[in-house]
Amino acid sequence: MAERTKLWIAQVMKQLMAKKEIENIRVTEICKLARIERPTFYYHFKDKYDLVAWIFFYSAFETDVISLESAAQSINRMRADFLFYKRAYRDVSQNSLWNYMLEYFVDRYTKEAKRILETDVLDTQVLYSIRFYCYGGVGMTKEWLLTDNITSAETVVNMMFASMPACLRAIFFDD
Repeated sequence: MAERTKLWIAQVMKQLMAKKEIENIRVTEICKLARIERPTFYYHFKDKYDLVAWIFFYSAFETDVISLESAAQSINRMRADFLFYKRAYRDVSQNSLWNYMLEYFVDRYTKEAKRILETDVLDTQVLYSIRFYCYGGVGMTKEWLLTDNITSAETVVNMMFASMPACLRAIFFDD
C-alpha cells in the first residue's frame, strides 16, 4: 500500500512539473491534487526534493550500471519523462536532482567495485576515478537529455563507457 501511495504522489508531482518549475510547487498543492493529507505526504517524503529524488531512484534502481543495454534503457526512460527531468535539472539548490544522481551513482559504482574485487576498502585512486567518472557521466547525461535530439541512448552510453578511466574499465569490463 505504501508503494502505491508513493507512486501516486510521484505521478502527481510529474503532472505539476510538466506545468511549472519545482521551486513554484508547494507540498499543499501536491496534497490537494493527490487528494491526500499533508501528514500522508510527510510520512513518505521529507519534502518535495526528497520526492523528486525518489522518482529518480525508483526509475534507476533496476539499472545495471555496467550494462550497455540496461543503462541505455534507463536514459531512454529519462527522455520519455523529458519535462520532469528538464525542470528537475533546472533546480540548482543543495537538494538538486543532479546532486542526488551524482551521489547515487558514486555509491552504486563503489559498491559494484567492492563486490567485484571482493573487498571492503577501495584504493584512493579508484575512489577518485569513480567520483570523476560519475561527475562526468551525470553531467553528460544532463547535457544529452536537454540539448541533443539526435544521438541515440546506446551511443551516449557507449561513449560514457569508452571515457571511463582505465583503472575502472579494468575492474568493470576486464574479461
